[in-house]
Amino acid sequence: MLSLLHIENIAVIESADIQFDAGFNALTGETGAGKSIVVDAIGAITGGRTSRDLIRTGAKSARVEASFTDLPDLPWFAGSGMGPDEDGNLLLQREIQPDGKNVCRLNGRLLTVAQLRELGRQLLNIHGQHDGQQLLDERCHLDYLDSFGALAAPLADYQAAYQALGAIRREMESLQMDEAEKSRRMDTLQYQIAELERAELRPGEDGALAERRNLLRNAGKLIEAVEEAHYALSGDDDSPGAAALLADAERSLSSAAAMSSEAAQLLEQLADLRCTADDLAEQVRDLRSGFDFEPGELDEIEGRLDVIYRLRKKYGDTVEEMLDYLERCRNELDQIQFAGDTLARLEKKRAEALKTARSRAEALSHARHTAAKALEARIQDELRQLDMPKVKFLVDFAPKVGEDGLDPTGMDEVQFLMSANVGEDPRPIQKIASGGELARIMLALKNVLAENESVTTLVFDEVDTGVSGRAAQKVAQKMADVARHKQVLCVTHLPQIAAMADVHFSVEKGERKGRTYTAVERLDRPARQRELARLAAGAHVSAAALESAGELLDAAEQYKKQ
Repeated sequence: MLSLLHIENIAVIESADIQFDAGFNALTGETGAGKSIVVDAIGAITGGRTSRDLIRTGAKSARVEASFTDLPDLPWFAGSGMGPDEDGNLLLQREIQPDGKNVCRLNGRLLTVAQLRELGRQLLNIHGQHDGQQLLDERCHLDYLDSFGALAAPLADYQAAYQALGAIRREMESLQMDEAEKSRRMDTLQYQIAELERAELRPGEDGALAERRNLLRNAGKLIEAVEEAHYALSGDDDSPGAAALLADAERSLSSAAAMSSEAAQLLEQLADLRCTADDLAEQVRDLRSGFDFEPGELDEIEGRLDVIYRLRKKYGDTVEEMLDYLERCRNELDQIQFAGDTLARLEKKRAEALKTARSRAEALSHARHTAAKALEARIQDELRQLDMPKVKFLVDFAPKVGEDGLDPTGMDEVQFLMSANVGEDPRPIQKIASGGELARIMLALKNVLAENESVTTLVFDEVDTGVSGRAAQKVAQKMADVARHKQVLCVTHLPQIAAMADVHFSVEKGERKGRTYTAVERLDRPARQRELARLAAGAHVSAAALESAGELLDAAEQYKKQ
């Protein structure tokens, strides 16, 4: 659960520490006091999107920290290699900087915002006041049903088959063209293949030719340099070279070697130099004799490189790329020439793939129908508890419209229907549900879906919009029931809901030295009574309002003891 939240320089909150308890935690306050900022901070620390606009005016950065305790063994821990410390505590930190950068840490270790978001999904769920709009969007209904039925595995099996079918369809489409287009493309391919085949390109040819051309262009200078080096080493009949001079020096010093140890050492060094000079002279001679320049060879190379250059402008920067292009042209030409045979073969594959996809779609649809019956029953039960016993909730199925009656989600169009009054036919929720009904249906749906999730904390941000009176009391009781099994954090304006909380926080806004500040205070019983009276009666709290607030707290305590 979320045990401690530290907020620093987020909007009007300069600094606040909120210590949450297990069970039902409520936050109340005037409109604009900063209640939703607390929810925004919780969203930020669990990987939600943030903006530099969140940073309090004049502050260098904003910071949110959250401590979680008593966590289950979440899948994210095993996948990331990170997790709670030895005491079971998980400390998340996120710093938001003016340049838009974020620094995130888990128990002091850096992690990315994406990692934080993935972990956040397993730590808690945030249900905002705009979630009701998702209930009005038919595109979300199928996702709700699949989530309730835990149908991720059969959906993945179907989608793999559907993707395989799509790949075959795209391959067939690439082979289908009219005769005129087919003839034009074949002419182009045949011309390009012939041009490249006439060139008889060889891998690495362009590099080798360029190197040989450079050698030929500088042949005169090269030969002259090598001959001069050979003369310096070997000399000629009139002038001895370095090797001969070293040999003379060796002979002269050999007579002194017997008389002086130092001369003997020098003689060894001189002998090494003479041997090295002899070896170098032979290598230079071999290099010179290896030069083989044929007349006209440079012109031939220039001509060949010109051919390669002209082809390079059309088919690739290197010979290897041109050869790859040639192979692709051959393959494409074969495909076009034998397109009829290929299409016939692909049609058989498509039929098999369609059969597999349809079979898996039917299995998925069957699982959805089973889940739909269970979801209807669960929602009906939840709605009865929320003082909507006469409302009928139905999951309506219709076949997909489109190619083969399939799309990436399967073969089902799913829509939630409801009948708000006895005798009325079920109709789409978005056409007949009031704001209060939407709020309660969404609460029922969220509670049912949360049963299949590992999250231990549910955050509700003013989901009671449009609810009042007896319905508000039923929503409060439902929140209390949920809080028996999961931690609940709820931002509310309704005294019935706030009274049902185990812990009540007041969010108040004030001014100090020309700046706006928001403070979060944990309320004791007398303070709770005053806050509930304010929620019910407004700014002028009478004795009767205080007494009524006390009765509301007593009734809530009695309900929670049941």
